[in-house]
Amino acid sequence: MTLPDTAHTPPGADRTFQVDLRGLVDLLSHHLYSSPRVYLRELMQNAVDALTARHSLEPAAPADAFGVRLYADGSVVRVEDDGVGLTEADVHSFLATIGRSSKRAERIAEQRGDFIGQFGIGLLSCFLVADEIHVLSRSARTPDAPAVEWRGRGDGSYTVRTLPATARPRPGTTVTLTPRADAGEWTRPAQVHALARHFGSLLRHPVTFDDGTGGTGGTGGPGASVNSEPAPWARTYPTPGARSRALAAYGEEVFGFKPLDTIELDLPAVGLKGIACVLPETVPAGRRHGHRVHVKGMLLSEQAEEILPDWAFFVRCVVDAESLRPTASRESLYEDDTLAAVREALAERLRAWIARAAASDPDLLHRFLQAHHLAVKSLAVHDDEILRMLLPWLPFETTDGHTTLDEFARTHRTVLVTSSVEEFRQVAAIASAAGLGVVNGGYTYDRELVHRLPEIRPEATVADLDPATLTAHLDPVDRETELAAAAYLAQARDALAVFDCDVALRTFQPVSAPALLIDSREARHERTRSQLAREQEGGLWGDILGALRQEAPRAQLILNQLNPLVRTAVSIDEPELARTSAEALYGQAAMLSRRPLRPAESSLINRSFLDLLAHALRKDS
Repeated sequence: MTLPDTAHTPPGADRTFQVDLRGLVDLLSHHLYSSPRVYLRELMQNAVDALTARHSLEPAAPADAFGVRLYADGSVVRVEDDGVGLTEADVHSFLATIGRSSKRAERIAEQRGDFIGQFGIGLLSCFLVADEIHVLSRSARTPDAPAVEWRGRGDGSYTVRTLPATARPRPGTTVTLTPRADAGEWTRPAQVHALARHFGSLLRHPVTFDDGTGGTGGTGGPGASVNSEPAPWARTYPTPGARSRALAAYGEEVFGFKPLDTIELDLPAVGLKGIACVLPETVPAGRRHGHRVHVKGMLLSEQAEEILPDWAFFVRCVVDAESLRPTASRESLYEDDTLAAVREALAERLRAWIARAAASDPDLLHRFLQAHHLAVKSLAVHDDEILRMLLPWLPFETTDGHTTLDEFARTHRTVLVTSSVEEFRQVAAIASAAGLGVVNGGYTYDRELVHRLPEIRPEATVADLDPATLTAHLDPVDRETELAAAAYLAQARDALAVFDCDVALRTFQPVSAPALLIDSREARHERTRSQLAREQEGGLWGDILGALRQEAPRAQLILNQLNPLVRTAVSIDEPELARTSAEALYGQAAMLSRRPLRPAESSLINRSFLDLLAHALRKDS
């Protein structure tokens, strides 16, 4: 673009913004487009839009009467179409002006519902790979329209001239690029052919490629088709099984994995068709895969996460839509009401597939839940229908092993659920031996889902596990044994007072467990807060903590009288050795709980081991 002369502009007069085209192209390449390769997509989009306009002008013409032809021989890249073409006025409006709005451009924009792109900066992407763009066009709107030639250069200048109609005998547009030396990666014949197939394999208009070798170059001779077959969901098949296999094969070709199943997607209201491929393996929580989204056949994005809700990370989709709105870069989708409605409609299709599997294909459902139970749990939390349908089938970690809630509830009328994984680890073996049915509620969604079990099985009772429930199921020792161990228990309580831990003597199974440490995360937090309040006594922070202070719950170290080690320990009458053995039993129980050890606990374990070793050495000597 030539810049206006502003040297003699009077003070206070309106001025016109000046555009540095090289700077604008640099901005596009670094911030708008993900790669220079988009230049070919932009050229193909312009060509397809021109064909759409030509069909609107000549609706009786056969669908394959007009097409797009690509040519690349290493020295030039050319895209030719049989579209509606441009008049000289169109050239000035659409090719030589950046950002200016006109009544004609606005009127055309209102009618572009059938078009992929928008008039604007798309053609500038060609400057990512070339210093000059040559356009030769002839309008189909006027039978004797002349040809128009436009040459745009990277320095912002351009020329326009009118040529005889014979310069382009047929209506349409030809865009020719002379690639820069540093753009060979994107303009070699093989790469142009690959990009054309990548972006345009699902286009509805015929697209061909010619590498200039007459068919000996390995990428295709004159007329080699880029999109020889329609989308797999648009083809006809002899049987439903053949269709299913074809869609699965296409999903494997696109995504590189054999789908567990394929789900056909069809939303007529927005002209969307495609497939969702169910991943055969577990997806780590939080990881979302991108989906391939085509708009009117042209590939828009391979990483369109926004097309499905967060919980649907067990599928990858490839779809072609008519009414989704691209962003300015045309590499992602614009978030609007239409996209929100499409996302919800596709989510409903996935729910329907799960429902069908639950109702008619238990083997498929089992394989699906094995791999994707976390995704289904996240859905069941918010979807009552899925909850009622699948909660009995979902696997949970319980004191009976990994099992479904349906099987677990048949054995245990009262289902207890822990609030954390570490709490379950602490009590699992003891609770199982005591006949208690406990579910690990520490994993994402599990505790909330277990509490909703009575909605499915009204006869089941669900309650949070608390220390009192567990200790109530441990048998007390007889009075004589309690009295004989009183001195040891007093020494143990004194030794463990630093951890706010009480000590009790009970009998429970399994015999191999010497002690059980019951100490919830909430109890530890409350003790820490109480300790901070004591340390900050009198200050503002201490007043705040004091206002929140409650009676700090104590941890409990429950010794198992049936265990030989405990029976030996409670008979110790040497005070220091009694304290050391109590510390060792606490340390062992803390490690068996599998929770992270506090520094003081790690120090206690090391010290008690060394003290026991020193005592043994003194005794031997």
